[in-house]
This record gives sequence, structure tokens and C-alpha cells, in this order.
Amino acid sequence: MHYRTLGRTGLNVSEVGFGGAPLGVSNYLEKWDASAPTERKTGIRALHHALDLGITYWDTAPGYGDGQSERLFGEALAGRREEVVLATKVGFPWSCESVIASAEASLSRLGVECIDVFQFHGGYYTAEMAEQVLGGGMEAMRRLREQGKIRFVGITAEGSTGPLEKIVGTGALDVLQIRYNVCYQHPCDYISEKAGIIYRAEEQGMGIVTMRTLTSGLFQKTMRAAFPEAVRGLDLDAFCLAYVLSNPLMDVALVGMRRPEEADRNAAVSDAVASGKARLDLAALHHRFVS
Repeated sequence: MHYRTLGRTGLNVSEVGFGGAPLGVSNYLEKWDASAPTERKTGIRALHHALDLGITYWDTAPGYGDGQSERLFGEALAGRREEVVLATKVGFPWSCESVIASAEASLSRLGVECIDVFQFHGGYYTAEMAEQVLGGGMEAMRRLREQGKIRFVGITAEGSTGPLEKIVGTGALDVLQIRYNVCYQHPCDYISEKAGIIYRAEEQGMGIVTMRTLTSGLFQKTMRAAFPEAVRGLDLDAFCLAYVLSNPLMDVALVGMRRPEEADRNAAVSDAVASGKARLDLAALHHRFVS
């Protein structure tokens, strides 16, 4: 496993992160009962094995199974808290009181005293959402920081909007988590030079974390439907991860995991990209002219 610095936080983080949504959400992308004892044990094994492999950035949220993912993370963290950079979120609305209450509930479910990266959990930001982030939301974050209950502040988004650009432009937040993958490249546009919210966040010194790194299975299903023989036997998940890790602006590529063998694959991709075997020249791929 290889490591990068999470922007101005200075945190040393694994470039592959453990995404907690699949652990807590039943039947997300595949048949899975998040509350069943067998699945819970498999998930705990996956978390422990990922940590043994050096996957130290863990990301979850209260909304992943009504706290189920956070509780699983908390169980797996017992005795190993210092090995993990822990991120969770707070859902809309973001009044000062609701953000503080959500943080307290997350701390309890996770069984920790401090959250490393506490994030506003959003999709496409409106003016009202931006107003709440920069008003009561940030006041709550300030208080939580002063109390030692969080270390850094982040924001998650499915895509860029004017209000999100405004939030990022204030320089008030430390980490941006954004949807970026082989199918959804607009947040970091290689064709239009330095276009996209990721470049704006980089200018502010923010850490960059990608969500939906494996396209939530869309790319894989599309390729198998269109070219079943051509892609037979190919690891399309590994390709999607290699694509994101080949971008030097990305600090952490989150991948949802449920099983130890998935952690093995993702750690192997990190090594293959770092060695150059699986690294893609993204600038060359996007070049449209012949000499």
C-alpha cells in the first residue's frame, strides 16, 4: 500500500480508502443483509484485513444503514484506533445544534473520542445548503474542534455547482470528497486545462478524496453488456481504481469493500500503479491531436 498527504491537513493516508457504505447498506450493488451476523463478521474481517494491508483511511456516515456502518467501524476499531485516519459525515440540514448532535451520536457509535475528518454529507449543493454550511454548520465545526472532538472539516459532493464552488473558494474547509472516476471526469478535466472543482480545491490546499471510484459498477456492467467476449477475464474493478490512482491530484481513492479478498485486490492495484505497471498517462489519453 502506498501513501499520500491529505492536503494541508498533513495527515499521511493510504491512497486507497475503505468506503463504508456497502457494509451498512443492505442489497447495495449486490445481495447483502447488513444486519445478519454472518455478513457482519465478514465485514469486520474485511476491515481488520484492510488495516493489516495498510489501508488506513476509513470513511463512513450515519446514513449508511442508519448508523450500521459506523457501529461496524467502531467494533473493528477497538484496540486499533491509532492506526486509522477516521472520517464520517453529518447529513443535511446543518444548523449548529444538529451538526453537534450528529457528531456526538457518531462518536458514540464509533466508540472514539475524536473524528479525524468530519464532513458535510451532500449531493448537489444549493444556495440554501451553502448558506447553512458557511453559517451554523461551520460554527458547529469550530466548537467541536475546540472541544477536541474533531480535527479537520470536509465536504462531500456528487458533482460541482456554483454554491459548492463558493464553499470551496472560502478556504474554510480542509478536505473535498467528490465523485470522480473513468465515467465521470468533469471534476478534474484534462481536456479543458485546469477546469473542475478538484483544481479549485487543490488551489486552496484541500485534501482530495474520490467517491464512486469504481463507478458504482456502471462501467463494468456497460462493458460486459457491450463487449462480453472482449472483457471476459479482465479485472475491470482494478482498471477503474488504477485510473483514479494515476491522477496525482487525488490523495485517497475510496472503494467500498465487504470482504477481505476485495482489500487484497485494492492493495495490489496500489502497488501496481506505484511501480508503473498499471499507471495510466492521463494527459496522453486525453490528447486529441496527432503530430
